[in-house]
Amino acid sequence: MSKVIKRVATFCFMAVLLIAMIPQTIKADETSDAKKAVYVQVPKDWEAPCVWAWDDDGNNAFEAWPGEEMDADTINEGWYYIWVPAWANHVIVNANEGNVQTAEQVLEGEKDCWITVTGADNANVTYDKQTKGKTPEYVEKFAIHAKVDDSWKNPCLWAWSVPDGTNVFDKWPGMEMKQNDNGWYTAKVPVWVNSIIINANDGSVQTEDISIDAAEVWVTVDADGKAEFSYTDPDKQEVPNITVHVMAPSDWDSPCLWAWSAPDGTNAFGSWPGEALEEGENGWLVKEVPGWVNSLIVNGNEGSVQTSDISVDTGKDVWLVVKDAENFEVSYEEPQVDTTEDVQATEDATEAPEVTEKSDSSNAMPIILMIVVAAVVIVVIVVVIKKKKAKNK
Repeated sequence: MSKVIKRVATFCFMAVLLIAMIPQTIKADETSDAKKAVYVQVPKDWEAPCVWAWDDDGNNAFEAWPGEEMDADTINEGWYYIWVPAWANHVIVNANEGNVQTAEQVLEGEKDCWITVTGADNANVTYDKQTKGKTPEYVEKFAIHAKVDDSWKNPCLWAWSVPDGTNVFDKWPGMEMKQNDNGWYTAKVPVWVNSIIINANDGSVQTEDISIDAAEVWVTVDADGKAEFSYTDPDKQEVPNITVHVMAPSDWDSPCLWAWSAPDGTNAFGSWPGEALEEGENGWLVKEVPGWVNSLIVNGNEGSVQTSDISVDTGKDVWLVVKDAENFEVSYEEPQVDTTEDVQATEDATEAPEVTEKSDSSNAMPIILMIVVAAVVIVVIVVVIKKKKAKNK
């Protein structure tokens, strides 16, 4: 009898351990940095094609539109490729600085795919290989930004690794850097790069060799080629955070704030609808955002209702009185608000519903209870059988 009980107990213990491991496996999969290759063939007049990618929950793979520029496949003329996170199953192919684009394309799982684009309204996705040769290996890259003197035309980047001398580009002056709307030029290089030169005017003017770490870097160059660099964006590092104050309609449940910088498209938050507004003083809902933010959207009901884009001054606290999706008032000093109006942020709208956080392992409790119950039943049956046998002797 004691042997049977020990076996049942051992079985239950092992089952509990197995179930307890399930949530950890799921979390490991969720944090995976796996990548998949997206190949694209675009019309000849689509220059510098890019990919914008996201998942079902609205998490973006890249920081700002138009996304990441694709690399030309040197052995498959007309084809470009890019590596995106395996979890990103929605993509838009765009080009010409985002001025032409396809409709949203939904991808299957973690498969490499080939997208043939013949026009903005015509894109075909297949998982059958359309290119020859092996898929290029994934190489992590980081961005190098440069701001140069006005006399420096068409700045380029030359990049290599010291001490082995491996060059990123085939020949001098290297890669022409892409101009951004904020006055900076940008190019990306592999993480093994530790030395760069910024040059311009067909390579006739240049900086000295610049030794850097493998991290996003901003380089400022004067007319004589003297360069200074920083690992923090100089345009943003000295701008203090601002506070956005909001009065939202009382029927907008759980109001949120979406914030970004225009025209470069840098978002303050990871995914739509942004972050929940918090209860402040005098009935205002508040949220602190980076001081470089100049565009806002207030939304509610899980993002199903929202204002249009609201342009605001950078570096200033702002007060928004939202009457409805199309009507709002902006001020940079706290206005007098009639709290009897429907725009008042009511207690129901400001207080987030209480949520009891549960770990993934709580989902296994019903199964564990069933195992324990089954074990008890087995023990009882064994005892009854033993007693019957004892009587029959």
